[in-house]
Amino acid sequence: MKKILLKSYLVLILSTFCAIDAHATVLSRIDVSGNQRMDDESIRILSEVKVGSNVNSETVNDVAKKLQSSGYFSSVNASLDGSVLRIKVEEAPIINMVTVEGNDEIDTDDLKKEIKTKERASYDKSVIGGDVQRMLTLYQRKGFFGTKINPKKIDLDNNRVNVVYEIKEGHPTYIEDIDFENNKKFSSRTLRGELLSREHAWWRFMTQFDVYDEDRIQYDQQLLHQFYMRNGFLDFRITDVKGNFTENREYYSVKYTVDEGEQYRIGDISIDNPFDDVPSKELDKVLTVSKKDIYNIDEIDATIEALRGAVADHGYAFINIEPVTEKHDDTRTVDIKFEIKKTNRIYINSINLLGNVRTFDNVIEHHLPMREGDPFSLQTIETGRQNLMHTRYFKDVQMVPTRLADANMMNLDVKVEEQPTGELSGGLGWSTINGFMVDAGITENNFMGRGQIVQIKGSIAQYQRQALFSFTEPFLFNRELSGGVDVSYTQYKYSSLGGYGYDRDSFMVAGRLGWRLTDHWTQTMRLSASFDQNYDLQLGGWKKANLYTLGTNLRYYNLKTNFQQNTHTGIVGNLGAAYTGFGGTNTFMRYSADITGLVNFLDDRWQLKSSWEFGYLQSLESDNYIPRVYRYFLGGESLRGFDVAGVGSRNWFYRTYSLGGLWRANGSTQLNFPIFIPDEYQIKGFVFADYGILGKPPRREFQYQGRDNIIDQSWRTSVGVGIYWNTPMGPMNFSWGWPLKVNKYDDERRFLLSFATQF
Repeated sequence: MKKILLKSYLVLILSTFCAIDAHATVLSRIDVSGNQRMDDESIRILSEVKVGSNVNSETVNDVAKKLQSSGYFSSVNASLDGSVLRIKVEEAPIINMVTVEGNDEIDTDDLKKEIKTKERASYDKSVIGGDVQRMLTLYQRKGFFGTKINPKKIDLDNNRVNVVYEIKEGHPTYIEDIDFENNKKFSSRTLRGELLSREHAWWRFMTQFDVYDEDRIQYDQQLLHQFYMRNGFLDFRITDVKGNFTENREYYSVKYTVDEGEQYRIGDISIDNPFDDVPSKELDKVLTVSKKDIYNIDEIDATIEALRGAVADHGYAFINIEPVTEKHDDTRTVDIKFEIKKTNRIYINSINLLGNVRTFDNVIEHHLPMREGDPFSLQTIETGRQNLMHTRYFKDVQMVPTRLADANMMNLDVKVEEQPTGELSGGLGWSTINGFMVDAGITENNFMGRGQIVQIKGSIAQYQRQALFSFTEPFLFNRELSGGVDVSYTQYKYSSLGGYGYDRDSFMVAGRLGWRLTDHWTQTMRLSASFDQNYDLQLGGWKKANLYTLGTNLRYYNLKTNFQQNTHTGIVGNLGAAYTGFGGTNTFMRYSADITGLVNFLDDRWQLKSSWEFGYLQSLESDNYIPRVYRYFLGGESLRGFDVAGVGSRNWFYRTYSLGGLWRANGSTQLNFPIFIPDEYQIKGFVFADYGILGKPPRREFQYQGRDNIIDQSWRTSVGVGIYWNTPMGPMNFSWGWPLKVNKYDDERRFLLSFATQF
């Protein structure tokens, strides 16, 4: 019986193999047809079958699929004719040109970055479909949900095609309503003000914040959470976010459902200080929070930074500070313990620069205060981030440290997002100082990615014309030296303007060399030659003047910038001295000094600014005379409420013209504050108080034609209000000033409009 079963199994197995062999064929030849560009052997290689192998219908189907998926063919037909595999192909057209048409809202270069279809590649519908989806995603991020993209194939000779993406952008999808539900502590209007998104209004035409952006909606949720955490609502949650498009997708409405929870205040505050030589009283003094204050997460972070700085002053730079909180629901208070923990000294292993496609690595490295092998310091890293942001080369800079496992080393990734640094600009304007003005210019602040600054600009105004070329190399000889050249021509027509009473044509060539002394101090040397033609109304006639000047300037700069609000906190100051002589027409010294202090408060939206400047001229000639065109004047922007050169000594005959002074001291205190217009328009109001004094002219000017001139050396003060608008073409200042201390021969001007185009 066992022998019968064994024979049956053997028969079954042999029958199966025979059946397989009956459907399989040993391949004797592969014939290829229809191909024009690709040779037969290349197609045989792509098919992945060889003569002599067993093939069947399944093998033939696999060959067709592989050839079709290669992207080289628009159609493939494979069949088995006896022992011969016949492959017939129709080659895909070669793409001659790829173009984009109809786009206005998104730059063509940005769209082409999303296009994978390339010239001289094979035409592939699947790749083109992916291109369309990626470009649509780009439009949706800008709020253009109604955009339609139609890819067209234009047949050419020799099996070539052009691919054209025809775009109909339509209208952006605006945010129609932003609403809130279950908010009891704060009104919907207050909460809307905390968001970056805005409801659509006709007067928001200069911003994009009222256009729907999914990423911005996500960011708005973070802003809401931060707002409640700043106001003591530790249990705040967003329980639901509902958004709806209108049928034509032109408008979008969003509703946030919130659970505010209860407001908490700060309870007991303690500091766990592990350092015996760091007095706890010093740490207590830097606390920015107090018991019974409303809990504010921003103040907690500020306290941590203040404690870190206080401990670092005693030599402990490597510490962690962790705020440990204990919440008491019955009293609605939060106890906070700031635990200071010692850490081992950590060093920077490597600094990796990422994202800089255009800017050279060495340009970025020059702005970083740390190097590989230096001790790791969060404060130093933040300083480096601020330095890079101040260059204006980058839209965003992120410093991402990564700890190496089992080592006291840290890698630092410097991730930058570059932005355009070149501008071709022009503008029209009018100011009470220069009258109607037209200006144009081109500036590249990161020339060839080397950090060099090249500027060409010109302006034509009613009372002044100017042409300027400037070049600056910030890292001369690849060292911490900056060098530059300036060439300018300026024409002043001031004989009929305000109190100046002179005309001047000046051509100047100057060279500059600067270097860093400390983290905050820099010094600059400047050598210039100025070739002037001057006309003084009271002297009559034109006179030539050649001035050769060597000067130096010490600059102190210590500002922290809120780039979102474009406000600053800190101090900027200058000290300068310049000698004019070297065989020129005039010989004199000029001394100058100025200082500006700025303080931000109330979410950095308010700013208090106070400035003071001083200038002094010292003649080195026997008659102690310095021509009027080189003296100091006071008024206009330097003393609002008074006309240009509207104060100081006067000629008894030319009563409207100021004689100028050999020295000047003036200052201003100004409070900038937000007004009812949204922040994105960069319009702010201000109130100010100006004050100044203009010194006496040279003694030769005390008389004119035998009569005494009006010699004045007394203080002037004024107060006023104004509006600042940072327009796309440059900043405009509208101010109304009222003199408080004035003499009868002063020229007053209540309204002042100044317009300066930024190139």
